[in-house]
Amino acid sequence: GLDLVVLDIMMPEMNGMDVLKELRRESQLPVIMLTAKGDDMDRILGLELGADDYVPKPCNPRELLARIRAVIRRSPVAQDGDHSVIVTDDLELNQGNRTLTRGGQQVELTSTEFSILLELLQHRGDVVSKRDLYISALGREPVPHDRSVDMHVSNLRRKLGPDPRGDNRIETIRGIGYQYRVA
Repeated sequence: GLDLVVLDIMMPEMNGMDVLKELRRESQLPVIMLTAKGDDMDRILGLELGADDYVPKPCNPRELLARIRAVIRRSPVAQDGDHSVIVTDDLELNQGNRTLTRGGQQVELTSTEFSILLELLQHRGDVVSKRDLYISALGREPVPHDRSVDMHVSNLRRKLGPDPRGDNRIETIRGIGYQYRVA
């Protein structure tokens, strides 16, 4: 079985975005996109469609390898038998098999979305800085104008919906980061 897909957005036959869309229909396999330097639209669209991270081209093979390792380390197979479950409101997050249910229904998350939610839930009620989320969820320091974490949080908000009280689960703390609200 595959561990991870590196997807070039500019492929000759089929657009990388279409491949990503198809893939996300039935799989949460980790995906790293290769995007043209400075093509923010591609990056944002790719992250919206569920890519885990991106590497701008031309890229240094060592950096690509480091990103691949960081993503694989966080994907479900790489767990070391930590089966703790975090329950908050109607959410149940299982760290062992990296699954999330909301009200008993499975919610499909990419490995990066899962890692961000895990970090926020482990510190629920506290503000988690964006830098901490980059390091814990993406395995790297943020770079200027990088909106990856914001995009992943926006995907999470869409997938999780409001909490049982009808409130936003994840608050943006301007200039700092995010906070998972507790009642």
